[in-house]
Amino acid sequence: MTSQAATLPIAVQLYSLRTLPGTFNETLGQVAGVGYTAVETVGDHGCTAADMRALLANHGLQVIATHLPLDDLRNDLPKVIAFNQAIGNDTLVTPYIPHLVGEKRASVFQETGQLLGQLAQRCQAEGMRLLYHNHHWEMVEIDGKLALDWLFDSAGDSLGFEPDLAWITFGGVDPVALLQRYAGRCLRVHVKDLGVAGPDSSEPLMDGAVMADVGSGKLNWPALLPAARAAGAAWYIVEHDNPRDPVASVANSLAYLQQQLPVVLRG
Repeated sequence: MTSQAATLPIAVQLYSLRTLPGTFNETLGQVAGVGYTAVETVGDHGCTAADMRALLANHGLQVIATHLPLDDLRNDLPKVIAFNQAIGNDTLVTPYIPHLVGEKRASVFQETGQLLGQLAQRCQAEGMRLLYHNHHWEMVEIDGKLALDWLFDSAGDSLGFEPDLAWITFGGVDPVALLQRYAGRCLRVHVKDLGVAGPDSSEPLMDGAVMADVGSGKLNWPALLPAARAAGAAWYIVEHDNPRDPVASVANSLAYLQQQLPVVLRG
């Protein structure tokens, strides 16, 4: 890996490696071993702040965001903020809100947006940022606009956006257009590809979606990567929801982005 590649703003969401055997320390070792220098965590991975800080330092990794359940943000926000400040992370993300799955009422997305906006303001007061991560169910149109738009319109400007480009595409929405709509709010972007069902694919996920390593599927990365940068992306976060070989998958995605991102960032 070249020194240029090491400085590229590429991270991996550790959810992609959740099926690996062994300890959290061993997982971090494999992530660092294929060339990553940054990760997006899922909560505290059973660590104290001091333990996680030591493990990260040992593997030359930094945390650039963490995924957290809404209940943790609502009920334990001071504790969450203190932990993440202690490990050097300033970005919190809520990635999955069960009551929104399949929801078709604009009022529910508005109420959730209002709550997230209030939490985002509390985070801002402590020098933190709160982002919302989409799936495909927010891409449904309700009363003339996307469910996602109802949520963000109610949240206000404090809430940021972590767009998942594969789920946006799977939901039938143009990801470039959505990035442009939320320009300035997309501080973190999930780069994930969509494959085709077949004997060599991963098992279909929600509603038949099949994921692929970045660059090996059908998303238009030459258009998406510059659009993500223009929308404010400071980090491009690799994720694969259901890889057959997690380490090989995130390594393949990293190699593709190491080829493509330098051109985007120079532009």
